Amino acid sequence: MTALQYDVFVTPAIAQSNGTLTLPNGDPMVWSPIATTLIYGEHDAVLVDPPFTTDTTRDVLAWVEKTGRDITEIYVTHGHGDHWLGAPVLLERFPDAVVRATAGTKVHMDATTLESRAEFWDALFPGRIPTAPVTVQVVGKEGLSLEGNALIPVEVGHSDSDDTTVLWVPSLKLAVTGDVVYNGTHLAISESANGGRDAWRCALDQVEALGPEVVVASHKDPASPDSPADIGRTRRYLDDVDRQLESSTTPMEFFEKMTRLHPERINQGVLWFGALALLGDDVAQ
Repeated sequence: MTALQYDVFVTPAIAQSNGTLTLPNGDPMVWSPIATTLIYGEHDAVLVDPPFTTDTTRDVLAWVEKTGRDITEIYVTHGHGDHWLGAPVLLERFPDAVVRATAGTKVHMDATTLESRAEFWDALFPGRIPTAPVTVQVVGKEGLSLEGNALIPVEVGHSDSDDTTVLWVPSLKLAVTGDVVYNGTHLAISESANGGRDAWRCALDQVEALGPEVVVASHKDPASPDSPADIGRTRRYLDDVDRQLESSTTPMEFFEKMTRLHPERINQGVLWFGALALLGDDVAQ
């Protein structure tokens, strides 16, 4: 059995191309930084959550190539397109690599049809996202194997979307948490109504129960360490969301309260998007 190592590449915040979504002050929204994790042995590697534009995925590819390892599998933690749409760029260089996800995640990935892509991803980032289809093979509870080491997908249910997972690497005590844990960025709460935040807390409990020493959040401040303390910080942010929703009547009121409570977190745009989703007309909390 080979001793594994890991490294993390953080794609900086990505600006929209068309500028249709803006903050209340008129500033354009950006996409939160995206962390891509490479877990590697002596020869091979598993890459977790590639970014979504062609250029940013090429940056990840150049980073991987410096390691001299071959990507054998690409693991996707959940179905949001910003964690896998760039995979075709990697597959051009590593054509034998297999894209893997749990059955629940695969359903969400398969639902990202060309039509739905055009309505959202291609509308915000026209011409910047690979167009090749991505074939996904389901990974079961047995997980992945990398040079004799187990990499275990842990299905944790709802976090910022349905059917989310964490990739657990026991030999490294490493939890690659996708969007379950956030690190130094505002949380994507637009899908957290109707009990979603309670389910998210349960997902955090499952990550904590693993006893990780390293926790990689898919959306993170590049300057922040990958600390297990971010599990608790994410939980406290959700608690603040609950409290501020109770006392807010408009998206702006909620947005201003949350930014005052969390001035250190980057990308207010994702918070504003969530505020509109949770406190817009006829939207349940």
